[in-house]
Amino acid sequence: MVKAVRGAIKVKCNSMESIKFSTKRLVGILLSENSIGEDSIVSIIFSVTKDLNTYNPATALRTAGFAEVPLFCVQEAFIEKQASLILRVLVTYNSESPGKPLPVYLDGAENLRPDLNLQR
Repeated sequence: MVKAVRGAIKVKCNSMESIKFSTKRLVGILLSENSIGEDSIVSIIFSVTKDLNTYNPATALRTAGFAEVPLFCVQEAFIEKQASLILRVLVTYNSESPGKPLPVYLDGAENLRPDLNLQR
């Protein structure tokens, strides 16, 4: 069965190092919390707010492996008064395990969807 899970993280600042760190942190925790192996991933889509423009999170994840996983990044639609420095992810994967996927919101992004964020 194909499933999808999303997550988001507030990046510390608009630097290559911060984007790399936050990308790897978010994806690592999301995959771990949902017991998703790289071999079961169909694709990963990232979106970033317009103020994150120094490094592509798909490139950041590619440097950590994920050689066979299709990765894609887009700029989030600009909405007035939206949160800044936000990196979002949507992971589509194959799974036979029952239950709903567990979304992951970190480092200040919890405020984006308090209805989805579970206490860690």
